[in-house]
Amino acid sequence: MQYDPIKRKLGVVFNRTPVMRKLFYRLLDILLLRSWHIRKAIKEWEKGVDGKQIILDAGSGFGQYDYYLAKRHKEWQIKGVDVKDEQIEDCNDFFQRIGLNNVRFEVADLTKLSEPDTFNMVLCVDVMEHIEEDELVLRNYFNSLKKGGMLLISTPSDQGGSDVHHHDHDDNVNDGTRSFVDEHVRDGYSIQEMTDKMKRAGFSKTEVQYQYGKPGKLAWRLSMKYPIVMLNKSYIFFVILPFYYLLTFPFVLLLNCLDVRGNHKTGTGIVARAWK
Repeated sequence: MQYDPIKRKLGVVFNRTPVMRKLFYRLLDILLLRSWHIRKAIKEWEKGVDGKQIILDAGSGFGQYDYYLAKRHKEWQIKGVDVKDEQIEDCNDFFQRIGLNNVRFEVADLTKLSEPDTFNMVLCVDVMEHIEEDELVLRNYFNSLKKGGMLLISTPSDQGGSDVHHHDHDDNVNDGTRSFVDEHVRDGYSIQEMTDKMKRAGFSKTEVQYQYGKPGKLAWRLSMKYPIVMLNKSYIFFVILPFYYLLTFPFVLLLNCLDVRGNHKTGTGIVARAWK
């Protein structure tokens, strides 16, 4: 099941006008459960900070979290970095067009990140599972934070976060349900593994919790997995997709609410926070 080609196709559709791009961000905020958890963690962090903050979005992608932060705090400075030139060019163009000048985007390799004592918060969403040298990157995050700064990570867990199936590595299987694992260097992290790696990177205070519990796993299937399976079969499903979401949206909304409010003993994702 290929994810990046679908993301690129959606990007083309929603980049036609700034209004369409903003609508895309809004849809991501509503449908993507990880966005609910990240925004909750950001709001909790905001309560303990004052004045101008400098934020690094490590793996900024479409820039939806940069937009969220920049709109809420126009005095903050936000830097988004990504390895994909086209993503960076696209985000810089969009943010300039809408006049959000407190955000800039640059191409960067996180394994070579070197901006000591610069940021009040480092945000890293759906990135660590793609990086082989993850402990090096965690050390880079630690070094780039100011004293008291926070690292906020969302990533798949080892409880099936990459949607791994027993046949996922069977090259003869092509039923449209292959895992996202072909885009990941690891299936996911356990809470203990992430805690240990962050502490080895230098962080003394850490909090790691499961997300995507029972309600979240069902919400993810309805909002992401099944549509992507359909789109991998044929792009004709782009026509059907709005009607599909009209039917499933109320259930996804309820399930997301339940997941973000719950404390989960297990889950297919984790939210990790660490302070310098």
